[in-house]
Amino acid sequence: MSVLPRSEIARAVAGATDDTRVRAALEIYVARLLERNAATNLTAARDAVAVVAHVRDSLGLVPFVRDPHVDIGSGGGFPAIPLAIATGVRMTLVESVGKKAAFLREIASELGLAFDVVALRAEDVGRDATYRERFASASGRAVAGVTTVLELTIPLLAVGGVALLQRGRLSLAERAATSDAALVLGAAWTGEFAVGEDGVEAFAPPGEDGRRLLVVTKVAPTGPRFPRRAGVPAKRPLCEVAART
Repeated sequence: MSVLPRSEIARAVAGATDDTRVRAALEIYVARLLERNAATNLTAARDAVAVVAHVRDSLGLVPFVRDPHVDIGSGGGFPAIPLAIATGVRMTLVESVGKKAAFLREIASELGLAFDVVALRAEDVGRDATYRERFASASGRAVAGVTTVLELTIPLLAVGGVALLQRGRLSLAERAATSDAALVLGAAWTGEFAVGEDGVEAFAPPGEDGRRLLVVTKVAPTGPRFPRRAGVPAKRPLCEVAART
């Protein structure tokens, strides 16, 4: 697969932000991601337009991100790298696949971004006192079902911290499971927003189609049972619903 010339990447990125500094860094990131993706599978997005669509989706979290932030299952860098570029917030990226973790470290070095990469399973990180209940916000894009992502992110948050979950439409059963799982983990569903062409736009009434951002706030310490051992949160989602999108 050929990699698009930088001029085409620049045109694709131009619509993502008006900030010239952020745009320049995003151009480098998109170019590096496409170059590496030609040989190593970092993301399913195969061209600049597709990658920049993920960039725009990631930047929708900017108003909600707090310092410090943790991202689980970071993969090729969405949403964490665009967020790190745009906000300058200290970040920890959790990515257990070695080749992906190596790419994230290379981008951090090249762009001078303030983030650490932890090459471990999110379940193990959530039980490590170095990281447990240390973060003010958390994300986990395209990792697993919503209740699984809650189990992997909420233990990492300090009380008052927020989990930012980018999802599609949720069924009534998935909504109930999400609310119940949040309570089990010491959290509460506190916001839901529509995600459109220009990022997060407005409150999203239940039942509407389209992308949305769920905000879940940690209100009490998470019990020592959670997260469960590696693989269990995905195999046996909390409250018995594999809330996938």
